[in-house]
Amino acid sequence: QVQLVESGGGLVQAGGSLRLSCAAAGSILSINAMGWYRQAPGKQRELVAVITNGGITNYADSVKGRFTISRDNAKNTVYLQMNSLKPEDTAVYYCNADITGWVGKYNYWGQGTQVTVSS
Repeated sequence: QVQLVESGGGLVQAGGSLRLSCAAAGSILSINAMGWYRQAPGKQRELVAVITNGGITNYADSVKGRFTISRDNAKNTVYLQMNSLKPEDTAVYYCNADITGWVGKYNYWGQGTQVTVSS
């Protein structure tokens, strides 16, 4: 069994910062890409940022220059540093990872963490 456990969401004023963390736990052999998605009320879930196990990153245009994704492979953890937050960043943020375990390779989602940016 594999789980992604997120933390770090909350309420922040516009211009502020938050750091999200997501730790993968369970019977893990290897982790490939890890990423963050978000879903605002009434909108589809969208990619925010992704990082490969080699450290190659990709960002949504809306967060480039403000958000930074990183990972600690020794801890099976991915982070999202969010700076200069805007009200339009308000959403539930979900961690996602491609994980190979004893039962095979699957794509996993975290439970989501709420980020609210007030104006």
